[in-house]
Amino acid sequence: QVQLVESGGGLAQPGGSLRLSCVASRSIFSMYGAGWYRQALGKQRELVAGITRSGAINYPDSVKGRFTISTDNAKNTVYLQMNSLKPEDTAAYYCNVFPPTESWGRGTQVTVSS
Repeated sequence: QVQLVESGGGLAQPGGSLRLSCVASRSIFSMYGAGWYRQALGKQRELVAGITRSGAINYPDSVKGRFTISTDNAKNTVYLQMNSLKPEDTAAYYCNVFPPTESWGRGTQVTVSS
């Protein structure tokens, strides 16, 4: 069972930036791709950024142009750079492979508020 540990969340003001990191206990992102997902209170978990093993990147319109996913396969790590944050970005953020399995980490909370 792979372990996923997300970090980097916190409180940000609207228009601010955060950088999330996720470390996997073994090399999975180079094999299966990597994704960041979020779940706001009372809502279903949704994809916010995905990168396939071949390098194709997918963003939903809600974050396109603001969020950037990247990976460091040597460190089994995936990052999510989030700029121009909005209150509606408030959610718990999780990493997983892309598409995801049922093995999730604890996530990291992002709160965007003035």
